[in-house]
Amino acid sequence: MEENDEETYDQTEALLSSDVQRRGDSQLGFKLYKRRWFVLLVLCLLNCSNATIWLTFAPVADQSAEYLQVSLEEINWLSLVYMVVAIPLSFGTTWMLDTVGLRATMILGAWLNMVGAVLRYVGTLLDPSVQFPLVMLGQTFGALAQPLIIFTPTKLAALWFPDHQRATANTIASMSNPLGVLLANIISPTMAEESKQIPALLLAYAVPACIVCFLATVGIRSSAPATPPSASAELSGTEPFVQGIKLLLMNKAYLVLLLCFGSGIAVFTCFSTLLEQILCVQGYTNDFAGLCGALFIVFGIVGAGALGLYVDKTKKFTEATKINMSFTAVACVAFSVVCLLREQKAAVAVVCSFFGFFGFSIYPVAMELSVECSYPVGEATSAGLIFVSGQIQSVLYIILLQALTTPIADSPLSTCGAAVLSWKVPMMVMGGLCTVFTCIFVIFFRTRYRRLEAEEAAAYRTKRSYGSTNTEHAPSVDT
Repeated sequence: MEENDEETYDQTEALLSSDVQRRGDSQLGFKLYKRRWFVLLVLCLLNCSNATIWLTFAPVADQSAEYLQVSLEEINWLSLVYMVVAIPLSFGTTWMLDTVGLRATMILGAWLNMVGAVLRYVGTLLDPSVQFPLVMLGQTFGALAQPLIIFTPTKLAALWFPDHQRATANTIASMSNPLGVLLANIISPTMAEESKQIPALLLAYAVPACIVCFLATVGIRSSAPATPPSASAELSGTEPFVQGIKLLLMNKAYLVLLLCFGSGIAVFTCFSTLLEQILCVQGYTNDFAGLCGALFIVFGIVGAGALGLYVDKTKKFTEATKINMSFTAVACVAFSVVCLLREQKAAVAVVCSFFGFFGFSIYPVAMELSVECSYPVGEATSAGLIFVSGQIQSVLYIILLQALTTPIADSPLSTCGAAVLSWKVPMMVMGGLCTVFTCIFVIFFRTRYRRLEAEEAAAYRTKRSYGSTNTEHAPSVDT
């Protein structure tokens, strides 16, 4: 297995080198285009818009159920449909990104996102008997768009950005999704205090979706710049999709990352989904749970930004991921303890901030690491399979943790309503799972940075071939 993997890598490295030599001196300095920032902006706005559509109804579930004349369980399905749709569509999305191209994928995602947002608003204006079906159809269109959007950051960073900006670009694009989640938790309760305000809320989410769709359709004119920003960009996704899957399944380092980081995604999904139910047992209000969720996201975005800049400068992908996963495991265990304590708001808030700061920052770096350890497999394929692993494990974790809860007969401080459940055992299990998979990753994950090595080999051979004294590989910028 390893020998076949090494042979594939060596062939790709040779192809990179010969290709750079063939083009001559013009490729000694790669050209960057300012337009890359516009493409990144469109993706960020699209990712943020899709996240707000996803969680529109969760913060105002009671008002939504009253307006649409359905049960709370049916309202919950407006969010769960994203998870249900994402898993089977993920393979098609990775194929599309690596085969059809970035431009077509982003534009299709933008149109699905816009159609979904508009359908939801139109549905609220029609007869009550068709309101909920149309709103659910709109949510389904948004769910169809999610994989097309959320898989794109790694591909965009590889095609448009040089090696010293890739992790930063990936971080900016990836963190726009939790920013959208945060905005939804702020905007929805503010705009829809009463059920009759639901149509206005959906209109407020539809307008940005239409604007972003226009920007994507008109502004994104190509999948990649005229000239690549790095040696690896030109050969991005050269491995056929099926062959790429085979290479990933033979890559020990990638499989460890797939399992362990997928588990990390699952833990974060459980935390975000169950936070309010966990805290209400000990008397914490919904407002406080919302504050903890906001701190979790805000500190996560800050941590991701800082780590992205650090990794871009040092290229220490593995070290950064292992250290942050270790701190994340500590934070998860700490949360499993403090969430069971009463009247400890400060401790709970601090732990949630700590959890987000180290946990969220792993995501974009781990996605870049998945590309480095699996190159020359397409970026969308390597990053997409990890997302699929996270979604599958998320479903399993949520089912497991809910099954481990036990009813509490008497809980005088509870703010949960009629049903009060003990989360002591589920939280200990979650902390244990996070710790176990972190230990597996720290002990067993080892890899070469194949993409960086291929770029360095191509540059070195070109310099030797031409004997140029001006051998700086710094990119030039299009003005």
